[in-house]
Formats: sequence, structure tokens, C-alpha cells
Amino acid sequence: MANNIRGHYNRTRRAFPHSIALYSFLLFALWVFIFTFNSREIFEDAQKPLFLLEPEQKEAGHLWGAPYSNGLQPCVKPTVKYKATNGWDKYMTVKSNGGLNQMRTGIADMVAVAHMMNATMVIPQLDKRSFWQDSSIFSDIFDENHFIEMLQGDVRIIRTLPRELESVHRARKHFTSWSSKGYYTEMKQLWKENQVIHVAKSDSRLANNDLPLDIQRLRCRALYHALHFSPPIESLGKKLVERLRLRASRYIALHLRYEKDMLSFTGCTYGLADKEAEELRVMRENTNHWKIKNINSSEQRIGGLCPLTPKEVGIFLQALGYPMSTLIYIAAGEIYGGNTHLLELTSRFPNVVSKEMLATTEELRQFSKHASQSAAIDYIISIESDVFIPSHSGNMARAVEGHRRFLGHRKTITPDRKGLVEIFDQLEAGRLKEGPFLSHLVITLHKNRQGAPRKRKGAPEGIKGRARFRFEEPFYQNPYPECICAPKMTPS
Repeated sequence: MANNIRGHYNRTRRAFPHSIALYSFLLFALWVFIFTFNSREIFEDAQKPLFLLEPEQKEAGHLWGAPYSNGLQPCVKPTVKYKATNGWDKYMTVKSNGGLNQMRTGIADMVAVAHMMNATMVIPQLDKRSFWQDSSIFSDIFDENHFIEMLQGDVRIIRTLPRELESVHRARKHFTSWSSKGYYTEMKQLWKENQVIHVAKSDSRLANNDLPLDIQRLRCRALYHALHFSPPIESLGKKLVERLRLRASRYIALHLRYEKDMLSFTGCTYGLADKEAEELRVMRENTNHWKIKNINSSEQRIGGLCPLTPKEVGIFLQALGYPMSTLIYIAAGEIYGGNTHLLELTSRFPNVVSKEMLATTEELRQFSKHASQSAAIDYIISIESDVFIPSHSGNMARAVEGHRRFLGHRKTITPDRKGLVEIFDQLEAGRLKEGPFLSHLVITLHKNRQGAPRKRKGAPEGIKGRARFRFEEPFYQNPYPECICAPKMTPS
């Protein structure tokens, strides 16, 4: 009997490993089935264009949500060491140059310059000879009273030069671009022989980086707190935002720089007829202050220096996942070629509107012949949009991006034009098709281009000397960290 028990035990022991092996194999097979099934669903969702997903999945894709800002808030209060200007007998007159946003940032710079040079600043004169030929004066575009009052603790600002000084000699000065505080300390020597200094150009008078904290915050106070638009502009801008909200709960503001002057200036003719390309060439040739006349359009486009075309914008938005019904506000002037080229966008996104479609003829009448006032309305609507997308990195695109960062890092998608051109060329050559893979490429390319907090970029490697200042990221495009602080600091 003992032998029978021993034999049974040995048989059981020999069978036990086989049972374990079989059980393990079944568990492994079940795990592989579950993993394969779930992975297939994950892969299919990843490959599926966002515009085909359910509403909940769209939201999960963060089409509309602002990037995580870590609780950062605006902070522009001066430090305890800060002192206001007290130079009552030294005056600075300013001629602002360029379009709306070039003038705005230039004026903010000149407020800081007046502070550093201990000067009384006279309300700036605006550019009336630029491409836009706008006859507006300061008070037509900006709230003059608000500007003076908001900066009274920083700089003394007056509307006009005192009568007794109108005929005195003025030291006409072109201050060096991207200058530091030390430069303007040296410029104070001009006061020894002059009571009035006239600054012929206001844009880019200050460096982007390495300025004292109080000077950087003064620039932000001037631009974001003091330079409010005039009441008529503010009123209509807010009305149009309300009308957009009645049409849809969310909207994209698209700064579509497919305008005649921009295409001519950049020499970008891709997608245009020969007749149109020649018209732009002639315009560039006849515009004296545009120094570069001969431009290779193909090289410009490959380098990412051209505005996206309406068709490219449509492909881009669709690949990001925005549905066909998305409300899009065109924040720009007249699109070159009119509806012929705009149709390449509206065929994909028919819900496209402009201020001319939202406002009455009567409401627009006083702004219609003033390009800067009209641009100010677009600026307000762009700031208040759920998403802002510029098709080119011009002055307005940079100014709006910086303002949206200052207001809490509102979602701003900056197209990687150089990367997108490669994708669009693949599409045109038939090596790539619109669909899931294209969507994946575009979304991946723009994962970190949504307006999330980041410190301002310096000049690219290899650029030395004063030339590096030109290639730094503009202060007004990203005023972090000087004017945007962690919650522990008191916002203002």
C-alpha cells in the first residue's frame, strides 16, 4: 500500500508542472487577447481625425481649452525702489511709426524711455505716411485721458508742448534700436544743451532682455493698462464679440495675413496666378521704403517666411480637429483675390465671418477709412477669442499673443509654417493624404505651440554682437517672467 501511495504521489508530482504550464499559458493567452483588443481601440482613436470623434473626445483633445498655466497671473506693480519721473522742465516729443501694433509697442517703449531720461512726455504723433495712409490722431485710436491718468505715477504726460517752447530748437534724435538702460543714462547729456528732444521713430527703442525689473513692468503697465482704445472703438469691439457669442459659444480669431501688402512685401506668390504675382512684384518695386526688391518666392515659402494661404489654413484647422461648423472670425484686412481665394477656406469651414458681416454699415462708417482704427477692432475681437491663430508672425500676431499670455495664457496656436510647408508639399505630390495620419503629424507638430507658459527665447546660437538683439523673441510677444508671476506674488 505504501508503494501505491508513493506511486500516486510521483504521478501527481510529475503532472503538477504540466498543470501549471497549461494554466500559465491560458492566462497569458487571455492577457494577449485583452491587450490586443484594448490596444486596437487606442490605436484606432489615435488614428481617427479629431473632427470624427464624439464631443467628449473633442474636449479631451483640448481643442478649445487654454493650456495649463500653473496659476501664473499678471504682476506689474513697481518694486519698493521705484521712483516716478520728476523732470518738469525737460520735454520729449515722439513720432510713432508703423501700423497700429508697431505704434502701440513703440509708445510703450517711449514711456519707459521718458521715465529713464527723467522727461515730460508729450502725447505722441501717429504715423500718417505709412502704407496705410491713416490720418488718425492719438485720441482717435486711444483713450487719451486714461493714458495720462494711468501713468501719472510713472511719467508726466501732457497733450501738447507748452506754447513758449514750440519755436525752440529741438534735438532730433534717432535712438539706437534695442538699447539698454545704460544707453539712455548716457543720453541724458542731451539735456545740457536742449530743453526739448524729438524722437523721430518709436519702434524697438528698448532691448527685450537684461533691463531692470521696474522698467520691464513699466512697459507692461503702459501697454496693457494705459493704452486702452478710444471709447467708440472699445464699444463696437465689445458689441461684435457679443454678436459672435450669439452665433456660437466659441470662436476662433484667425489673423489671415493673406493681404496684398503682406504678399508683396514678403514676395510670396505660391498659389497665385501669373498676373497676380506680377501685380505684387510691381507693387514691391514701386514701394520705396521696402528695400528688398528681388525675392525668390519658393525659397521664402520653404523657409517658412510666407503667410499660410486660405487653403493651407483650412487643411491645418481640419487636421487639428476643428469641426466644419466652427465659427471663424477673420481678423485682417481685405484678402487678396477676394472670394476667389477665400473660397479655398470657406469650402472647408463655411462659418467664416468678418466685422463687415457682423456690424452695420452705419457702425463701421467712422472707421472705414482709418486702417489703424479698423485694426483696433480686430485686435479686441482677437484678444477675446477662445483661440487665436495667426497665419504669419507679424506685429499684430506677436502683440496679440503677448497680450493673451499676460491675461492668463489664453489659447494661441502658432503654426509651424516651415514644418507645415513640408507636409503640404507631400500632400500636393500625392505622397500623403488627408486623414488620420496627416492629423497625427499636424497635432504632434503643434503640441508645444499652444501658448503655454515659457520664458522668453534669446537669439539663436551663432549670432553674436548687436545683431543678436534683432533675433531675440520680442518682449511684447512674451512678457514672462517680468510681468507674469506665480500666485504667491500679488497680482495687479
